[in-house]
Amino acid sequence: MVLDPISDYLTRIRNAQAANHRFVEIPASNTKRKITEILYEKGYILKYKFEEGHGGQGVIKIALKYDLASKTPVIKSLKRASTPGLRQYSGAKTLPRVLSGLGIAIISTSKGLMTDKEARAQNLGGEVMCEIY
Repeated sequence: MVLDPISDYLTRIRNAQAANHRFVEIPASNTKRKITEILYEKGYILKYKFEEGHGGQGVIKIALKYDLASKTPVIKSLKRASTPGLRQYSGAKTLPRVLSGLGIAIISTSKGLMTDKEARAQNLGGEVMCEIY
């Protein structure tokens, strides 16, 4: 039983990259689907596929992205900011900047999940889910 599904999601990606795997399978949820779409849009993963029917809500298959020259993962760090025991909320003016804007923070707002830059542009605050660079 997983107590924090978002931490499990980030850990599975982190572990797959440490072992130089090309693909990783993660149990699906609506939040994880949206995080996967954001990672794809921002160029952190190569591609993804949602598969239904593997019990529950299905499975997300993610193709991890590596640098062609150095063979290192594109994602250098995945860090969970808000945990079930200590939620991290931030207003529109105080949203975190990851590596001075080079990375992204995924924010859960009243309009759904989005990056810190999108939330700042729409003047929205919310729960800081994770930071990625």
